[in-house]
Amino acid sequence: MRIQAEHLNYAYNPGTEFAVQALKDVSLTIEEGEFFGVVGHTGSGKSTFIQHLNGLILQPSAQKKYKPKKPKKGSPVPPPSVLKIGDFDLLDKKTDFRALRSKVGMVFQYPEYQLFAETVFDDVSFGLKNFAKEPLKPESIEIAVRNALETVGLDYAAVKDKSPFDLSGGQKRRVAIAGVIVTRPEVLVLDEPAAGLDPLGKKELMALLHRLHADWCRTVVFVSHDMDEVAQNCSRVAVFSEGSIKYTLTPQELFSRFDDLDALGLELPAAAKVARLLHERGIDIASDCTPDGFAEATAAYLSSLRKKDGGCTDAEKDGEDGQA
Repeated sequence: MRIQAEHLNYAYNPGTEFAVQALKDVSLTIEEGEFFGVVGHTGSGKSTFIQHLNGLILQPSAQKKYKPKKPKKGSPVPPPSVLKIGDFDLLDKKTDFRALRSKVGMVFQYPEYQLFAETVFDDVSFGLKNFAKEPLKPESIEIAVRNALETVGLDYAAVKDKSPFDLSGGQKRRVAIAGVIVTRPEVLVLDEPAAGLDPLGKKELMALLHRLHADWCRTVVFVSHDMDEVAQNCSRVAVFSEGSIKYTLTPQELFSRFDDLDALGLELPAAAKVARLLHERGIDIASDCTPDGFAEATAAYLSSLRKKDGGCTDAEKDGEDGQA
């Protein structure tokens, strides 16, 4: 499903002295099929934005008691806001938000803290039963829960009757994710999904998300502070700053803007840091800012020097001299 936001605004505690404008005229389109990244410093508005995507935060017009206000005479009419996901209009209070949430799954930061049921089976099946329009047959529930747990790499028979609180930290996170994907959402939204995981755990989680994306979850949107994670996985990235979107670019385009990222308080991926150091020394190597991409770009750069010089580069000569 396509995600379309135009001129989206949102304030916490509006009309009070504690009012905070969290989103300011946000316009963003995420096409179906993208593996999309959202980044920004703390308080930039990124988490507020993604919580709009399955109706956890509702715009005033989507709330039941909403009545449109007449604009004051002489005041400019603001451009109309738009927030649509597929055929769902999230600004319309008549929208079936229950159906929306079965199509747009949300995984929060440290999702293992969302666990609550007495058994793993009950926890994973909760959303499935809650979103169903009619009662599901027990065998249908069992098949769906089994598939969800096996998809996240857990043995169904071994964990289904256990308390989720007796599992390891990594198993808890997998169970929490299974509870979201059990409805097979078309859009999966994740807030810092790899937070707190070791490098192997991060690698396994991202591999899982890519499998889901390839198999049936058409669009993945995730927030991350890890720029290497973003560079290696995303098709495009939106950068939030002070409630607005500063850029929407490919990782390669974004991480070539060294000074802009410094100003926004964002780290560079490791490969981009090396590219920056080389750039400061007059050597420009264009890569996708992933380790493999940077290695390939460096090899291509050295090859071009070799062809230009008709032989080895100085670096290669030094290497050969050292070996001798």
